[in-house]
Amino acid sequence: QVQLVEFGGGLVQAGGSLRLSCAFSGRTVRDYIMGWFRQAPGKEREFVAAIGRSGYHTHYADSGKGRFAISRDNAWSTVYLRMNSLKPEDTAVYYCAADPAATWDVPQGDKEFDYWGQGTQVTVSS
Repeated sequence: QVQLVEFGGGLVQAGGSLRLSCAFSGRTVRDYIMGWFRQAPGKEREFVAAIGRSGYHTHYADSGKGRFAISRDNAWSTVYLRMNSLKPEDTAVYYCAADPAATWDVPQGDKEFDYWGQGTQVTVSS
């Protein structure tokens, strides 16, 4: 059974940076496309970024392009989300997710991801 645990959330001022980590266990992480999603209060969960199994392919929501960077270290079974130039509208619970797809394709939504972490809160103050 795949287990995902997120770390690294917290309170940061606008313009600051955070790096989220997602620890993967239970299976071989390199067999999964990994993604980050977020959910703000009163809003639906939304896609943030995804990375292919080898790390070669990445895809970002428009909201994070140029500011966020997703990466992975398969040797350490960890996926990262580096967030720079944070804005108050980035405030949300951030979730790590795993998609067992065999080949890379741009994620169409959260239904492609079978496994989810419990989330980590990111709060950006103005």
